[in-house]
Amino acid sequence: MSNKFLPFSLPEIGEEEIKEVVDTLISGWVTTGPKTKRFEEDFVRFLGCVSLEAIAVNSATSGLHLALEAVGVGPGDEVIIPTYTFTATAEIVRYLGATPVMVDVDKHTFNITNLTFTNAITEKTKAVIPVHFAGLSCEMDLIISTAKQYGIKVIEDAAHALPATHNGQLIGTLASDATVFSFYANKTMTTGEGGMLVTRDPELAKRCRIMRLHGISRDAFDRYSSKKPSWAYEVVAPGFKYNMPDIAASIGIHQLIKLPGFQEKRQRLAELYNQKLDGLPIKLPALPEKNDMHAWHLYPILLKEEVKISRTEFIEKMSELQIGCSVHFIPLHLHPYWRDTYNLSPGMFPTAQGVYEREVSLPLYTKMTIEDVDRVVKSVKRVLLGD
Repeated sequence: MSNKFLPFSLPEIGEEEIKEVVDTLISGWVTTGPKTKRFEEDFVRFLGCVSLEAIAVNSATSGLHLALEAVGVGPGDEVIIPTYTFTATAEIVRYLGATPVMVDVDKHTFNITNLTFTNAITEKTKAVIPVHFAGLSCEMDLIISTAKQYGIKVIEDAAHALPATHNGQLIGTLASDATVFSFYANKTMTTGEGGMLVTRDPELAKRCRIMRLHGISRDAFDRYSSKKPSWAYEVVAPGFKYNMPDIAASIGIHQLIKLPGFQEKRQRLAELYNQKLDGLPIKLPALPEKNDMHAWHLYPILLKEEVKISRTEFIEKMSELQIGCSVHFIPLHLHPYWRDTYNLSPGMFPTAQGVYEREVSLPLYTKMTIEDVDRVVKSVKRVLLGD
């Protein structure tokens, strides 16, 4: 077995991205400008839905914040989210003075369900944020139907879910109010840091564009690229600094072109894992419904109760064998701020707690080879079975 450390994740950046970044640097336009506009237009074409608008931002966290602000979330409102998510899903609710209401998840998919969502609805519920864990879609048809029944806004946290589908439709093209994708370094495509907000609602899109850059009523790119004097602008709201620069968009333009190939690679790697890990004392990841696509941002396994070592010991032993693993996620109810602020306890979220205690994310990224998968599988067997 190789002595070279196999990391948990690596981005795949090629010559195309590098040349585009160099072209941007030479152009002199490095902040939000023509490349960002092109990336937004390309993204709408990729999703194949001309009625969508895309707003490039500097992170998915920013995109989620903009979306919630645009739908009117504020003090006194409640926003339903899964406890089994990264803290960003909750913190953007607090940015607006609203209350995040954490709910449990499904034991197979680790996603919020329509039932856990429905049971948490109150008169104060303003929005729900379904998180498509690992790249597997939530049951969005049911969640959207329930939300419409109660007049609740639906903002999808699709940080893991590009390109995933639900009932044959790409995430981002469903009937939710907005969907936000992440292009962080370890995601299915990357711009280093960055994200994309998509929506069919022109008023929501307009508000997000204004708030993305200090609440200024005119786009900075339009002002600075104008051939005529165009220095005047108006601040119409206390906005944020959430714009994506052209340097990042330059990477995204070519990552997006490569995304279908990236997904195919991830799918093949996941299928290899499924075949080679079958029969071990672990629970393999949930699969999508027939004909739907999993983005395979993560490959999460659960150690079964019969495994004699702890999850921590498993990860440590894998590291000793030069294999990097991770955990997704430490649920919100276990973090001091969320736990203490909202009086949360493990007993309130039995499924998420049980999943967390036994979950391990194995390496999965497009630069991995079949030999790399074999190394991981052999290491898992050695740790679990002593082979």
